[in-house]
Amino acid sequence: MQMTVTAKIQLIVSFEQCELLNATAEAYRNACNFVSEYVFRTHNLKQFSLNKELYYAIREKFQLGAQMTQSVLKTVIARYRTIQTNQQEWMQPKFKIPQFDLVWNRDYSFNQNLFSVNTLHGRLKLNYYAKGMEKYFDKKIYKFGTAKLVCKHNRYFLHIPVTFEVEECCDSDICHVVGIDRGINFIVATYDSKHQSGFVSGRAIKQKRGHYKNLRKRLQQVRTPSSRRRLKAIGQRENRWMQDVNHQVSKALVANNPKHTLFVLEDLTGIRHVTEKVRLKDRYVSVSWAFYDLEQKLIYKALKNQSKVIKVNPAYTSQTCPVCGHTEKANRNKKLHLFYCRNCGYQSNDDRIGAMNLYRMGIDYLVPDTVTAE
Repeated sequence: MQMTVTAKIQLIVSFEQCELLNATAEAYRNACNFVSEYVFRTHNLKQFSLNKELYYAIREKFQLGAQMTQSVLKTVIARYRTIQTNQQEWMQPKFKIPQFDLVWNRDYSFNQNLFSVNTLHGRLKLNYYAKGMEKYFDKKIYKFGTAKLVCKHNRYFLHIPVTFEVEECCDSDICHVVGIDRGINFIVATYDSKHQSGFVSGRAIKQKRGHYKNLRKRLQQVRTPSSRRRLKAIGQRENRWMQDVNHQVSKALVANNPKHTLFVLEDLTGIRHVTEKVRLKDRYVSVSWAFYDLEQKLIYKALKNQSKVIKVNPAYTSQTCPVCGHTEKANRNKKLHLFYCRNCGYQSNDDRIGAMNLYRMGIDYLVPDTVTAE
């Protein structure tokens, strides 16, 4: 089967080239906001219809080429679709970061060890930093897709989706099952076919994110030029740090389990919409927790290791006794993070109970209608 990962390649850009890229990114961003406002007013998300209504206006107003105009429409539609999936409501996205999409072999190409990138004023030939990226340029194995040109801290990167073939993990090959409960007190709690449990504490992460939150709050209250510069310097530092944590956790999960492992996760689609209803003082941690990022990293790492990830209904996974099957809200004490079955008396950590029930769902997925006992 095919697998896609993102190669993030830093370009080597001169001052004059940077000016051209900045102008193109700014025009692309303004065009996205222009289309976003129209979609918000009309609730029209059909590309054919939007193309008919806005194509010539975009080209004339923002001086974009034909392919980039089509990319603008696709970018805005995709952003609206994502909001509808996660937020389950109609909201207008704002495009703030200067960046633009490039279609392979139309807006960008790779020849003679240089990237050719389209701009408002013709193509640029750009060199790049090759360290760690050499393998992706083997055209017999890897295929490039539509890239995103991103500017971070005055440095330009090409985020290129790279597709290649991997050996698919069939259900009949699976020899090991791991239930993974994601949370805040524990990033992950696991339970596997060897009846072993594992925990990754989230305490250090909560403290670190609390530090960033308080730092931003203090800087925003100062309202001086130096505080604004400091806020800008912080940038996405917290996000990058959290992504690195998720990378390490997902890598360890795959490395510590054999090939042909089935990882079972809760389907947390729409979790942000739900967590926004928690108490105000707890909302920052609950809403901004990087569940989706961890999920995506685990999926592609498992796929490369000939393993598989499935998502199941999370309802009652922390309220159901894995021994007798009794389900009751009173079984779980959230404050103490304790599960105590009101029927049989089985007792354990509530996150571990969630992982055990996810593990059992994995067994049921492999062997339908089979009842297993602890």
